Amino acid sequence: MKCALVTGGSRGIGSAICRKLAAESDYHILINYQSNAAAAEQTLAEVKSHGRTGEIIQFNVADAAQVTAALTAWQDANPDAIVEVIVNNAGITKDGLFMWMSAEDWSSVINTSLNGFFNVTNFFIQKMLRNKYGRIVNMVSVSGVKGTAGQTNYSAAKGAVVAATKALAQEVAKRNITVNAVAPGFIRTDMTGDLDEKELIRLIPVNRFGEAEEVADLVAFLASRKASYITGEVININGGIYS
Repeated sequence: MKCALVTGGSRGIGSAICRKLAAESDYHILINYQSNAAAAEQTLAEVKSHGRTGEIIQFNVADAAQVTAALTAWQDANPDAIVEVIVNNAGITKDGLFMWMSAEDWSSVINTSLNGFFNVTNFFIQKMLRNKYGRIVNMVSVSGVKGTAGQTNYSAAKGAVVAATKALAQEVAKRNITVNAVAPGFIRTDMTGDLDEKELIRLIPVNRFGEAEEVADLVAFLASRKASYITGEVININGGIYS
């Protein structure tokens, strides 16, 4: 059984990626979530509506022990399963000016995006190397590429994942494993629901927010065999806001 794991797969961009992979690939979809079980169940139902199989795995990507325990239990229960695709999508924001930022707001954002990337990817990387095939797609952000005021923690976390993407890509390329990052701009999701869309579209050359499905299209391509000569790249998908 060949599998694709999407962290933070229950809502927003993560859910759209699960649906797109179900529609365009033959992978068994592993939907990770931390707290919203109902949304995860809804995403699983949509995966199955495409005629694909899938399952839900609950863990907090920032908690190394929890990640290892959950994935080990899953691997033990599915000894013949091979995870070929990892989409590191889980992330949180705790926005605020740096001078008023608490240590907790700094570390929780770093732990989820950066340590989450390590905890999940490191669990599978040796298996991918032995299998001589893999696709790792890291969801970053325009904030991690250009920096965004009020998001020093999030920009730091995503910028670190950008650098890790480039380094890891060089380590594993000979084994047919690609590692790429996708950097969305303003995408219409729960995470951007509180933003003033009318005000912000003035900054965006295409004059609108993006849709989660548009990001999922790009991720599904990078997760496919068609993208085998693309690695170490950071692909911006932001309507021209940072071009």
